[in-house]
Amino acid sequence: MNENTRERIDLLLEEFWKRGYLTVSRKFGTYLPEPERIGKFDVDIVARHKKDYAIGINLSQTDFADEKLAAKLEYLASRHTKYTNKKVKLFVGIPANYFKQAKIILDKLNTEVQKNIKLFQIVERDLSHTRKQKHKKSLPLFS
Repeated sequence: MNENTRERIDLLLEEFWKRGYLTVSRKFGTYLPEPERIGKFDVDIVARHKKDYAIGINLSQTDFADEKLAAKLEYLASRHTKYTNKKVKLFVGIPANYFKQAKIILDKLNTEVQKNIKLFQIVERDLSHTRKQKHKKSLPLFS
């Protein structure tokens, strides 16, 4: 298990939580099961908000080298739920330096598919640095 991959999945999961989604399954989870493959593709997160479902994937540098990336995005973004036939949203985490390239790939896709994809910049942060800042801010409780 790559620690970098786990952190990127955690950062994508935060984007789900900000939008009110509850996690159904995720990779590298402690208590939740790993998501099943969708078609021939691995996904990182499956979540739901009321009766709406969403899939989350993280793209890496090697994904952008693959010429089948557009087909992968189109396939995953065109999924429907089994019984209600509702569209399943696709959340895509992208490293900041590949965000423009991802936008170009997204513009080449069908407009119905484009509406179903949300792109997010995944910016890795130093957790030890942010914890120190929070600790400094919270010291003076009373004066």
